[in-house]
Amino acid sequence: MKKNVLVLSSSPRKGGNSDLLCDQFIKGAEEAGHQTGKVFLKEKKINYCTGCGTCINAGKCAQKDDMAEILEKMISADVIVMATPVYFYTMCGQMKTLIDRTCSRYTEISNKEFYFIVTAAVNNKPAMQRTIEGFRGFTSCLENPKEKGIIYGTGVWEKGDIKSKKTMNEAFDMGKAV
Repeated sequence: MKKNVLVLSSSPRKGGNSDLLCDQFIKGAEEAGHQTGKVFLKEKKINYCTGCGTCINAGKCAQKDDMAEILEKMISADVIVMATPVYFYTMCGQMKTLIDRTCSRYTEISNKEFYFIVTAAVNNKPAMQRTIEGFRGFTSCLENPKEKGIIYGTGVWEKGDIKSKKTMNEAFDMGKAV
């Protein structure tokens, strides 16, 4: 069955390590015949949630930025890939801001398959668990999420370091297995 795969890349560096893993995941998913799309968060204007409460009554956020478009894509997707570089053992601010801004329609992000991609300078997968738990905190608020896989790109600091790692193949294979 052909699936609609949405990749959310929160790397602040286009072609950064987590972004490169996103591209590999997409290549695998496309090879398997799935429809793919990627949102590079750095290129989008996503304001912080102000906690105004408008979304509770109106069902939509009062802010006028790119988040409404991204949220539509998340609701329409069958598969959501959330990718982040790890800073101080947690997700980057761009990803957390996106998660916070789903508040207006998070109940509509239901029955999705989720994949997580994390990259870090530290070469220690257990140290990435805070980041993964942050993603799980988000998905636990959704209806019927299915966590399908995690890609750990550890031991990478400089832009492109991931290219020499077997993680590139893992990302492609995981995308292909969607």
